Amino acid sequence: MKFTSWFLPVLFTCIGLWGLGQGVDVYAALVRGAEEGLGILLRIVPALMALLPAIAMLRASGAVEWLAEAWEPLWTALGIPPECAPLMLARPVSGSGALAVAGELIRTYGPDSHIGRVAAVMMGSTETTFYTAAVYFGAAGIRKTRHAIPAALIADLTGFLAAAWTVSWLFGPN
Repeated sequence: MKFTSWFLPVLFTCIGLWGLGQGVDVYAALVRGAEEGLGILLRIVPALMALLPAIAMLRASGAVEWLAEAWEPLWTALGIPPECAPLMLARPVSGSGALAVAGELIRTYGPDSHIGRVAAVMMGSTETTFYTAAVYFGAAGIRKTRHAIPAALIADLTGFLAAAWTVSWLFGPN
């Protein structure tokens, strides 16, 4: 029997037994947690209902590819492969869209190519900023994000730059 097939049941059993040993009504705690989770879901859904179609329209319109081509001189000057620009534009907006772009880059250029490595490191070095902000700010009921989005986008840009520079440093320039 594989480790993965029994790990979760054993973990949940241990947690339940530990809770009982601490005098916690485990079932009541489970139900209370489920109620809180549903409440959070109800607060998050409106933001997701607006965000997900907007992401799909942005990708379908070709705006991501157009921006990537328009900013190609900037990417080259920063040491970022211009081919990775669609990934940089999609990643803050859509995790699944960015994964599709990264997969296409890796299929086209190969996993051991400079572009493939940069794409893979970029995926692991950045976040789906707008999705994450919509979920967490929506759950907390925050309407005015002030400087959170610009700061998160600066962090994404830093992650993209660090990814490209680190791959170049470790594996050599393209």
